[in-house]
Amino acid sequence: MFNKILIANRGEIALRIIRTCMEMGIKTVAVYSTADKNALHVRFADEAVCIGPPEPEESYLNIPRIIATAEITNAEAIHPGDGYLAENAEFAEICFDSKLVFIGPDPTMIKSTENKFLFKQHIKNIGLPVIPGSEDYIKNHKDAEQIIEQFGFPVVLKSAYGREGMGISIIHRIEDLEKAMQNLREKSQKIFGNNQIYIEKFIKGARHIGIQILGDKSGNIVHLGERDCTIQRNNKKLLEECPSPFLDITLREQMGNDAIMLAKSIKYTGAGTVEFLIDPDKNFYVTEMNTRLQAEHPITEEVFHIDIVKEQIRIANGNRLLKKKTIPTGHSIECRIFAESPDKDKLPTGTITTYHPPGGNGIRIDSSCYSGFVINPLNEPLIAKIIVIAGDRESAIKRMLRSLDEFIVEGVNTNKSIFKKILTDPKFKSYNYDTEYFETQ
Repeated sequence: MFNKILIANRGEIALRIIRTCMEMGIKTVAVYSTADKNALHVRFADEAVCIGPPEPEESYLNIPRIIATAEITNAEAIHPGDGYLAENAEFAEICFDSKLVFIGPDPTMIKSTENKFLFKQHIKNIGLPVIPGSEDYIKNHKDAEQIIEQFGFPVVLKSAYGREGMGISIIHRIEDLEKAMQNLREKSQKIFGNNQIYIEKFIKGARHIGIQILGDKSGNIVHLGERDCTIQRNNKKLLEECPSPFLDITLREQMGNDAIMLAKSIKYTGAGTVEFLIDPDKNFYVTEMNTRLQAEHPITEEVFHIDIVKEQIRIANGNRLLKKKTIPTGHSIECRIFAESPDKDKLPTGTITTYHPPGGNGIRIDSSCYSGFVINPLNEPLIAKIIVIAGDRESAIKRMLRSLDEFIVEGVNTNKSIFKKILTDPKFKSYNYDTEYFETQ
């Protein structure tokens, strides 16, 4: 097993990885920006090295500094966490060239999935269902109009390299099409370095489901059930639960088998998530594959009694999967509490003056915040993930509501009230909603 792992991330996810490493007897190296000098991941790692100023481009995204830190500290492997460089094929390749183990899939696997349009063609070619759409990139306005004639409005414009809810634009009227295409191309070029876009039919009443998979280097691949990520705001996941109230036994088995089939088609290793959309008639479509640890992975861990980060480390070390079959029990919900600015045009900032996390039976808090913690507007303003586990969905909802009542955060504005509205909404309790939940409020 590795003796020392460098964690190329910050905050809650870095601390979460450190905890698993401590339990495995593995030394850790934290990297941090000057803004994070008092962060908990810096405090609890065995070693910590400052790699630059607060701007992520100069620190957490600075590949040369991260690699140099790994070499100086004699780390044998690098865990990228769940963001920043986690799906960066170039970073994974540089790790390999530097004789460092990248705790994640092989660079070729990341490359094969990063272009969403080309990977969609692969999904289709192996016989899995995909959302109807354009057969090529959209070159101009007339091309788009011809495609839309087949499906009608609304349609979805997508960036070929979109990720994490970015690079998506839903179009309802022909009058909005040309400007939307121009805006998406410009944003895609700026964020992803590529302005290619394509069109898909909009699935009305869709549910968003992700299937967690694990694959080892011996070719063993398993899935750990589904996570329901239907509650979204601005195309970003907000609340997740496991298992999904929408799936029946047959559908769950079909989607799980298809997720494994897709993973096997690219000989996938490590942790990953196959994403699906399901229409109201329970027709499902494979949309993409995320080749990293997902932010909502804790709810899978709670229901399936497994440490996914530990499995990632073991797989990267060449070990076989610890569990080839797991039995889920209970129901888990995750709410992600963020700092939010009252002015939506401004990035959240401020100092947390009071921080009291909830506790008690069946509650897990993944957080790196504390009283006195400063929210840096340059980084994701996550305060905490509240994860609850209970015997059934109704009990899990009640437990989460109790947790939200008990969670005290003062000094900054948060989105806590949004979750209380969702969890007490009769539509949520009866699962009578879809990915447009917020648009229909």
